[in-house]
Amino acid sequence: MARQRAAAPGAPPAGTAELARRALLAFLLTFIAARVLVLLIMAQRIPNLYLFMHGTHVHHLNYGIFLLAAVGAWLLFGAPHGDSARRAALLYGAAMALTFDEFGMWLHLGGSYWQRASLDAVVIVAALLMLLAYARQIRRFESRHLRAFLALGVALAAFVAAVYFASLRLGNYAGPRLEQLEQASSP
Repeated sequence: MARQRAAAPGAPPAGTAELARRALLAFLLTFIAARVLVLLIMAQRIPNLYLFMHGTHVHHLNYGIFLLAAVGAWLLFGAPHGDSARRAALLYGAAMALTFDEFGMWLHLGGSYWQRASLDAVVIVAALLMLLAYARQIRRFESRHLRAFLALGVALAAFVAAVYFASLRLGNYAGPRLEQLEQASSP
């Protein structure tokens, strides 16, 4: 059984759903920011912000791994609560985005940044965070809510299928261009 610590005076306790919503928000914002920055750097619209160590590009998944390790240690040894737990959730979400944005690269130990496995991993992590954030609300559903939820689920499944098939076509069209940008931006 999970043990709960008392919140700081004046601060409401941070529940699992609230922390998951904060982690989800940070996850999505960080993922979007990382993708936009990489695309802008590759297109040479902004200066090269990449860190190189002895000619080796340090990918942002490494920042995510170190941040995950730090947040994990903080959660384990510091046992934050209240506002500190909320900050930890934001950092956790950002670290997960930095790490899973390059999932395909660490799964295959290299390759292109634009691997489909990375996007799939981000969708799965976001879905899990959404479940943690909102699944408890499902218990309070009335029959009309359940019907609306199921209709939205069917619509979402259709949307995901449409996006998937569109991404296959877009990948054939834009994939070679993105890979050219990636090759051109490599030192």
